Amino acid sequence: MRPDAVITLGKSVIQHGPANDRVYLLKLDTNDLPEIVDDVYELGREHGYSKLFAKVPAGGVEHFTARGFIDEARVPSMYKGKSAGYFMCKYLNHSRAVPRNIERITKVLDCADQSPSVPPASVDTGDVVRLSPDNAEELAALYDTVFTSYPFPINEPSFIRSTMADNVIFFGIMEDDRLVAAASAELDREWRCVEMTDFATLPEHRGKGAAQKLLIRMEETMPSLNIRTAYTIARAESFGMNIVFARTGYTFSGTLHNNTQIAGKLESMNVWHKDMPCKAG
Repeated sequence: MRPDAVITLGKSVIQHGPANDRVYLLKLDTNDLPEIVDDVYELGREHGYSKLFAKVPAGGVEHFTARGFIDEARVPSMYKGKSAGYFMCKYLNHSRAVPRNIERITKVLDCADQSPSVPPASVDTGDVVRLSPDNAEELAALYDTVFTSYPFPINEPSFIRSTMADNVIFFGIMEDDRLVAAASAELDREWRCVEMTDFATLPEHRGKGAAQKLLIRMEETMPSLNIRTAYTIARAESFGMNIVFARTGYTFSGTLHNNTQIAGKLESMNVWHKDMPCKAG
């Protein structure tokens, strides 16, 4: 399935297309307010998408609520450590607002809530390495194996190299000189936050704590980058990933209904967040 296009409207960055059947305001430039809200709506209506989705700092929320957007999740201190970031949406097809498997989503959250915490110091991250553009081919092959489809073209080496040159740091676990697990830290230096994302482990290497190791190793990198808040958007029906974040001290922030196309279907996503130790200021 062809990934959705990433474009600019004004100075804001938008992803849209039929794969996710939505418009996603990835990066809002507040100078585009309030007109950008109507631009997002018109883009969605023009293409017949069923959901509009936006990541918005607290100061811009009123412009979206005035046009019928609601917040499905919010992360305190996401914006420069000073104010919240909101994940706001508007459904152009109301059937999309209803999660398809609410019983499983609830059970996943219950299990995550009951999971014992894991002190980061107790996890050996010695086999986690930071990856470079030289690893792009291996990374793309790993993601192509694990995901039949994904919201972004991470199965393309050129895309991985371009994100590495921009704002994404990839980490991996090697075994016998083979990449068996990986994840990425997608930095937003303006907001001083980071999305912990793109977790993937080869099927034969699962159950060994790879995701936990990768997450903790990525966290260890954040203080030197002056990042204040870490968050993730995890598949709401995945016991493994939600438990990993809960055990590592992340707080549940809300569920994005039928939000993201992964492995050929729209999935609801859970948002989790955690404050990062960092420099003063």
